[in-house]
Amino acid sequence: MSDFDGCQLPCVPKFSTGAARLSAQTGIGRIKQLLAVPWNRHVKKWLKRAYYTSIRRNVNAPQQAAVKDFAPAIPFEQGDLIRVRSSAEILSTLDPFKELKGCAFLPDMYQYCGTQQRILKSMRYFMDERDYKLKKARGVILLENVICNGTPAFGECDRCCFLFWREEWLEKIAG
Repeated sequence: MSDFDGCQLPCVPKFSTGAARLSAQTGIGRIKQLLAVPWNRHVKKWLKRAYYTSIRRNVNAPQQAAVKDFAPAIPFEQGDLIRVRSSAEILSTLDPFKELKGCAFLPDMYQYCGTQQRILKSMRYFMDERDYKLKKARGVILLENVICNGTPAFGECDRCCFLFWREEWLEKIAG
């Protein structure tokens, strides 16, 4: 018996057949992949800390104002019909790291801008596979049938994970 009974995550090394071969990469692509871990764990963390320290001093920053304008008045519930805001509206809420409150807006998400979707679930917790910790989430929404099909940085992935959406990026449709 383990602490992970009922969860497949710890079993991944047992049922996988090894590392996937990545498609041919350019020299720049290989360098980016090598630097991804130190960049994300160290450099980006310090840059974000400095950025958010400076923005806290300026409460009238454009990004802060846009986020306040887009905050939902009524909480989203499972099954609600929503409209994903336009890319211009969403971009106005993002920081220089293309994130809002730690949630990244990925290039694959642009295709859903301006579309109507249905809410699958409002997230409260998720398993972070980078450190195998259960983490709390507030204001993060999952939409029905809106999934990730892999990223250019890591290549093709058949896992089909749900994309995380901030509630500020969504607008409830009356009805």
